[in-house]
Amino acid sequence: MSLINEYRATEEAIKELQDRLKSLEQDDKLKKELEFEGKLRALMGGYGKSLRDIIALLDPDAKLTKSPRAAKSTGTKRARKVKQYKNPHNGEVIETKGGNHKTLKEWKAKWGAETVESWATLLG
Repeated sequence: MSLINEYRATEEAIKELQDRLKSLEQDDKLKKELEFEGKLRALMGGYGKSLRDIIALLDPDAKLTKSPRAAKSTGTKRARKVKQYKNPHNGEVIETKGGNHKTLKEWKAKWGAETVESWATLLG
């Protein structure tokens, strides 16, 4: 896409979004929701409460903490296992822990990912 086409498309998108914003500003439901949010935030501020406090008060069973992450943070990252790929076409052998190997990428581009993965043996 040329730069001028991108400019015109962006300009058109901005116009559409401005029109959408104007129509939302006229919506009575939005006005009521914004009023409610403002009053709620003022009330929370008056009592020194946060959104988490309100959620805990209204729904004590809600899960707000990220306990799965906290549990994993104590452990170490699992080491990748070494795979050995042997190309049956030329007998070349590659050992790698990941898929970011130059020759491996070339093989996958030439013969396909599934075919190349069938050449792999796990070394441990």
